[in-house]
Amino acid sequence: MSAVKHEPWLLAEFLDWEERQPAKYEFDGFRPVAMMGGTLAHGYIQRNIGAALDGCLRDRPCQFVGSDVKIEVAGRIRYPDGFVICTPLPQTTTIVRDPIVIFEVLSASTASTDIVTKNSEYAATPSVQRYVMLAQDRIGGTMFERVGSDWVGHVLVADTILRMPEIGIEVPVIEFYRGVEIAPEETEEA
Repeated sequence: MSAVKHEPWLLAEFLDWEERQPAKYEFDGFRPVAMMGGTLAHGYIQRNIGAALDGCLRDRPCQFVGSDVKIEVAGRIRYPDGFVICTPLPQTTTIVRDPIVIFEVLSASTASTDIVTKNSEYAATPSVQRYVMLAQDRIGGTMFERVGSDWVGHVLVADTILRMPEIGIEVPVIEFYRGVEIAPEETEEA
């Protein structure tokens, strides 16, 4: 950022500013937050999410969108690692306001924001039916789903089948880890 601004930004002010930036920024409701690069494992998992979902969603009304398109949730702007939309939108759309399923690949620098802050934002967004957070260092993660008025969390492991009835597909969690080298877990000796 070229100038430091101490009072909170307005969403419209951020969007106008971000449009002129060469890099991507999220908006946390107060200020721009620069998007950082990731690891190769992160990139592979992100690619696998897209491949798995795109294959399952082919010829259906819902579509997978990667991290180049931003979403607006709870007055914030986010660039998730991937998400699914079921509303037909013009291909020139730059902001999606009604994602159905959202994916994040956790990294050390963003895990706290993904697990707590974004989870709260996604829970507060009525269109979001499911939020999937995948680990990089092991096969699995956490998924939250909307069940009536509740936001319910589930642990995902390698043999979990990720059921997403809101978009009519099921994907084994292991599919998201093709080509990703996961170190064997150390066993604790009692």
